[in-house]
Amino acid sequence: MIPMTRIIAITNQKGGVGKTTTCVNLAASLAATRRKVLLIDLDPQGNATMGSGVDKREVAFSGYHLLLEDESIEQIIVQADSAGYHLIPGNSDLTAAEVQLMQLDGRESRLGRRLQPVVGRYDYILIDCPPSLNMLTLNALTAASAVLIPIQCEYYALEGLSALLETVEQIREAVNPGLEVEGLLRTMYDARNNLANEVSDQLLQHFGDKVYRTIIPRNVRLAEAPSYGAPIIKYDSASRGAIAYLALAAELVRRQKERSESPADGSPEEAVEAFSSTSDTPAA
Repeated sequence: MIPMTRIIAITNQKGGVGKTTTCVNLAASLAATRRKVLLIDLDPQGNATMGSGVDKREVAFSGYHLLLEDESIEQIIVQADSAGYHLIPGNSDLTAAEVQLMQLDGRESRLGRRLQPVVGRYDYILIDCPPSLNMLTLNALTAASAVLIPIQCEYYALEGLSALLETVEQIREAVNPGLEVEGLLRTMYDARNNLANEVSDQLLQHFGDKVYRTIIPRNVRLAEAPSYGAPIIKYDSASRGAIAYLALAAELVRRQKERSESPADGSPEEAVEAFSSTSDTPAA
């Protein structure tokens, strides 16, 4: 049975693919549909925190305290008023958290245990992961119900996809049997780019309906919004970026409803070997 709270780790080991942009704007779009949302910023850069209108340098508590200290999670959660959701802030303290976690027993499941008091209070908990497969990301994947993978449709963005999916499979087998791939999201998409279209076709061929129908376009207003500390639907609700993320939220909600009515048996990891063999040399 699908749990009441859907915990989604948004991750890609390659940076610059729209991971944090997706976290902030998907959270705001879900909140705009009256879903209760908690966004957890596990990236030491703290960009999701700043993009939510919260100053990462002034917060009393952060993800560091969630993972390593005794403060209650209620003390750590802040209201991102301009964004419409709750936030567990992230900042550079998380770099120290990663090092200190390595010395602890049960280090990969700290986040999951700490989230237990609030599971059930939210419809969605979204986790912004660092752009690497480190201990923070491992905690996110161990705590999550599913993984959402933003991917830019270019050659280098594809290189680590198979490795990431294999990591998801390993975590499912070792510590989190319920973990699944929520979907692959094409980001920063330019339909005029031939390579982008070819890579998009590869994703659809090998992963089918695990690829979201919604495509996030390259959009100047979407790129501007973080500098104003606001999600795109607050900064420019009429922009193509805002419309795309609202569509993504609707698609995600619809998929969850369909999943609860008719659980799928397929796994995208079955496509990894075939995908790897064809993605090494995409057409120029």
